[in-house]
Amino acid sequence: MSKGKDKEEWDGVDRRQSKGGAGKGGLIKIVLGAVLLLALGAGGAYGAYAAGLFGGAKGAHEPDEPKLVLKGDKDPYPLPGAEKQKDAPAPVYGEGGSKYRTAYYSFEESFTSNLADSPGLVQVELAVSTRRDGRVLQWVQNHELAIRSAILAQLAATTEAEVYDVEGKKKLATRLTRAVNAVLEENEGFGGIDAVHFRGFLVQ
Repeated sequence: MSKGKDKEEWDGVDRRQSKGGAGKGGLIKIVLGAVLLLALGAGGAYGAYAAGLFGGAKGAHEPDEPKLVLKGDKDPYPLPGAEKQKDAPAPVYGEGGSKYRTAYYSFEESFTSNLADSPGLVQVELAVSTRRDGRVLQWVQNHELAIRSAILAQLAATTEAEVYDVEGKKKLATRLTRAVNAVLEENEGFGGIDAVHFRGFLVQ
């Protein structure tokens, strides 16, 4: 009798299996959590890589803009007609100054405009220069009509005092450089002109 009272009645469930099952369920949850964390970490790392936070992706997404050309290097984008100069001797560069070569483009026609505060006229012959590859000068050539319009607008805003003053001419050249680059940036997304040069300057 006492044995029967002390001993719990068996209800058909193996308690050892039940406890073991609960342990296995917890282990599965831990493993699934670890796999989830690893997946999230890998996704975050890929996102950072794609965003350019790591060095590899940054270089892959750099825009294809005109590059600086070293003295003595071949321009990968020569201006049309440059093949006629293949027989010409290669230029000899000095050891000092900039390590990049400078290329020039001259506008064939001169620019004539009224002055801002005078009945006088200014007539200039211009050239532009760049140290970047030939795409910049190709764009200048392609958009010459728009560039001429921008240059004439700047000349029309120039005073008579500026055209007779050395510093005034320097400021005008700077304004013209910005005007040319603005046209290139609008049409091609990149400027690249370093300077505008006066080949001729006449005030009437």
